[in-house]
Amino acid sequence: MIDLYLETLPVLQRAFHRLESKIEKPAFVKRGSYHVFRYENQTIHAAVIQKLARLISGLHASLLLLQEGFVQELGVIFRTLDEFQEDILFLCQAIQTGELTELHQEYLEYFYQEEFDVPDNPFLSEQNRPTIPRKKIQAAIAKISENELNPSDAQELYRTLSKAYSGYVHGASVHIMDMYDGNPPQYYLAGMRDTPQIATFTENLWNYFYHGLLSVRHVALSFGEQKLAQDLDAFRDYFEKKSGETEWEHPEKMVKRMKNKKV
Repeated sequence: MIDLYLETLPVLQRAFHRLESKIEKPAFVKRGSYHVFRYENQTIHAAVIQKLARLISGLHASLLLLQEGFVQELGVIFRTLDEFQEDILFLCQAIQTGELTELHQEYLEYFYQEEFDVPDNPFLSEQNRPTIPRKKIQAAIAKISENELNPSDAQELYRTLSKAYSGYVHGASVHIMDMYDGNPPQYYLAGMRDTPQIATFTENLWNYFYHGLLSVRHVALSFGEQKLAQDLDAFRDYFEKKSGETEWEHPEKMVKRMKNKKV
């Protein structure tokens, strides 16, 4: 499976560079006594490209962490990838429909806000960047008409998935104890290579690479790159066949099964 992930990364990178070329380049602007790169036009398209950059970089990082056995840290990356994928879908929906809602406008305002309002003195800066509650973004995604689930179930599914790895971010005890294993048992402080955790996280990483492909495809469609979207569809089919994942349970059936599962 690792070889398939390595094969996928260049596909995502080439698609990214093609999409990035559709918008203006960042400018080298003055902030206080130094210069930084910033998008002078703080557009929704530029926001999508930045989120996509983090998503693809995160997939690279995930693979490196997996190969070295750092599954705790990999869980943290998974949590960020969940949010990047949601943000991309949320923003692309506004581009495709041409409807920039109040929530989208608020999101973009906070997204582009500088970290320090006094660039040369962080101590005197207010650092009061607001954030959009994740449940609001998930609710907006759940209402997309193309979804195969009703909005209520869709939102609950997004919430469940986003919480799955939050314990790795915050260092919950039950997640930290995954580091304790072996014979005799011990804390693995330098990675968990050659433990059962590796097989589990290798399998879980499949979902993030697959949804990474879907996210890039979604951006391609939003940017009017139909040919690129078709090429990504072809590679997605190859990805599914190569990994033996060609049969899918309908989302409604899956949710119904999860609701009826006995505890």
